Amino acid sequence: MSWMVNKRRKKLTVAIPSSFVSDIPHLREKTLRVGLLARAAAIYRVDEILIYAPSPETHREDAEFLRTILSYLETPQYLRRRIFPMSPKMQYVGILPPLRTPHHPVQKTDRAPQPAYREGIVVGSDGHLATVDIGMSRNVAVAVAGLRKGKRVTVKIDKTSQGERYSVVSKEEVPFYWGYDVSVSTRMLGETLRHRQKELVLMTSRYGKPICDVTQKLKEEIGRTSRIMVVFGSPQEGLTEILARERLQPQAFTEMVLNTIPNQGTETVRTEEAVCATLAILNVLEEK
Repeated sequence: MSWMVNKRRKKLTVAIPSSFVSDIPHLREKTLRVGLLARAAAIYRVDEILIYAPSPETHREDAEFLRTILSYLETPQYLRRRIFPMSPKMQYVGILPPLRTPHHPVQKTDRAPQPAYREGIVVGSDGHLATVDIGMSRNVAVAVAGLRKGKRVTVKIDKTSQGERYSVVSKEEVPFYWGYDVSVSTRMLGETLRHRQKELVLMTSRYGKPICDVTQKLKEEIGRTSRIMVVFGSPQEGLTEILARERLQPQAFTEMVLNTIPNQGTETVRTEEAVCATLAILNVLEEK
């Protein structure tokens, strides 16, 4: 029997600055830190990782590096060579830890729950029929129009008396946790948040309210929303400093500015460590 896990009841976005690895000089260590972030996102079933610009001087290549490595890790292994041509910035992807999420199968579909789902990439299309590589011994034919070659799709596999039937479905139709999306905002944080509506925004800060003091209120806020965004600062700057460039404060966007690691035993907490600690707390609160 295959291991599968349900989706979160609330859509969860993690927002990080494009300067997430800017304090690390070597590409190998940069790559590994992004891998740790991806693992945390997968463990806690994050739906989206949003990369924002912490300052007007932010280099676009920093955001693109994060997008590339995060997207590479989220992609099933059997599709990576088709989607990601090797480049100098991907020199150390071999050290990245595997995610082992439900959409990274290690077994054949005949042993998977039915119906089964697999990620695929369109390798050919005649306008009415698409040929899709889903990492099996042969490509499969899907009756669907308008798919361009190279497009990544989610394929549903139904067992019928005539054999397997394949159809393209949206990611939202998959009943299991199916990985995270990666998006990049070219705007600074305040402007990014103004364009994101109907989300409960939670900000993390060493100077925020201790999580143990606001647990009940946070549970109530979570209960009233369908989408949560958790915002993290950079290794060099907290959210107060980042927002100050736009003459803003965290309280302009949320009452929930939280210290999720009260009485920390180290002088600083790395962003990837704060992500793990914060998501673990939210996971417990939502499940309760």
